[in-house]
Amino acid sequence: MSVDATDKELDFDRAPEVLERHRKRGERIVLCHGVFDLLHPGHLAHLQEAKALGDVLVVSITPAEHVNRGPGRPIFSDDLRLFSLAGLACVDYVVRAPGATALEVIDQTRPDLYCKGREYADPANDVTQNIDAEAEQVRAHGGDIAYTGQIVFSSSRLINNHTDALSPQVKHYSKELSQRHPFEEVRAAVEAMQRLKVLVLGDIIIDDFIHCNVQGLTSKGRIVSSRFTQREQHLGGSLAIARHIASFAGSVTVMGMVGNEPEIRDLLNGLGRIQTDLQYADDYTTIVKRRYVERLGKRNEYNKLFAISHMHEDGPPPSQHSALLERLARTIDSYDLVVVADYGHGLMAPALMDLVQERAPFLALNCQTNSGNYGFNLITKYRRADTFCLDETEIRLAFANRHQAPSDLLRRLQAHLGANQGWLTLGSVGSLATDALGAEESAPALTLQVTDTIGAGDAFFALASMSARLELPLAIGSFLGNMAGAMAANVLGNALPVEKAQLLKFATTLLKF
Repeated sequence: MSVDATDKELDFDRAPEVLERHRKRGERIVLCHGVFDLLHPGHLAHLQEAKALGDVLVVSITPAEHVNRGPGRPIFSDDLRLFSLAGLACVDYVVRAPGATALEVIDQTRPDLYCKGREYADPANDVTQNIDAEAEQVRAHGGDIAYTGQIVFSSSRLINNHTDALSPQVKHYSKELSQRHPFEEVRAAVEAMQRLKVLVLGDIIIDDFIHCNVQGLTSKGRIVSSRFTQREQHLGGSLAIARHIASFAGSVTVMGMVGNEPEIRDLLNGLGRIQTDLQYADDYTTIVKRRYVERLGKRNEYNKLFAISHMHEDGPPPSQHSALLERLARTIDSYDLVVVADYGHGLMAPALMDLVQERAPFLALNCQTNSGNYGFNLITKYRRADTFCLDETEIRLAFANRHQAPSDLLRRLQAHLGANQGWLTLGSVGSLATDALGAEESAPALTLQVTDTIGAGDAFFALASMSARLELPLAIGSFLGNMAGAMAANVLGNALPVEKAQLLKFATTLLKF
């Protein structure tokens, strides 16, 4: 007999009312929570054992938008996962959780027992660090936690080995990488970043997105007419890089220059763990890049229709450069890693460049090409960096070379800067890395599902820079950078930073074979 998910699906808001009727009959409520992307014998054993510990089994799922296993996961929709679970005789109710954790479901259901797989009995195995908070929440409602499951399988391992969720290229790469550098080594590398004290120096940029729908051409002027829908602003430029680093490093400080516009101060109030050493100047206008974007139907990608940049043509005034130079000179020696994000808008004047090259204990360099500086902001204007990251257009412009192999250009730049490690990002192709010993590491792009590529390179640079500072193997730095880039490419602009727990969850997904 088939079972429709709607027969057992419990509306989140009505859960307390429905479950209270069971409590009045003296029945014990048991809750299980997870992604349940691919039901397997381990899940069945877990759920059957959980049901045996009580009378009513409620199973909640993490909704797709909160599944932190990388682009393309879950492979099954919320409705299909609820349908599969509802088809099990041992399951009494299924619930779609509203967020990324079980905390809100625990509050609604107030279970007598919250059951997790026995692999979670050691909290150190939980890369999301959610299990302790969930157990505390259950006990606050008078319940307890239990660990079940005599048969243990991994959904990710089954999906990676027996489905086409990963492309053949990524599957081959991930399997080979897992043999050279297993997840435990990757996790240890990420945890080691906690020791770093990082300074991010570069242009402060506000990304302003105007969402609209194109209506057509005007009847007289023959210009594109669009209907406004909403506006959102993100912290971009060096602030975006600092936000990516903040979840990993022990501390991160961002240094740069902004104007005294009241709305800018309001935006900068939400930096959380990031410390700021910003110079506010009345005679300077904060850089704002406004983009008009349209999303086509249900597709994830955004079309950029038009862009306007608000900025000083020649960058900060000389007096402001001098003041910033003095601020940097007082503190630069105290950092383990100095990350320079040179967007070519005038902040990195020659004296500032000289200071970071002479005194940075470890210098990570990114020198970007954009419409405002095309062909002028070349990374070769620097003479020293310990690590660097740039894209193919930027390196070809740097050497005025259209045709030479990217790997040859990468080695030339590594020699020019005297870098220990360096990365070339190649968009949908992936990345290429080299080190001072001549080793090379090629890695594929870990997703071709893209919402917006703005910010993907910054995310890659953030993780690769910390990896280089810790002298991690090129393969690990490339893997971390590509994961960060893939995650950043699936949000609009710099709306969300890459978080450590999400990146480690993505890593477990890719390295399980």
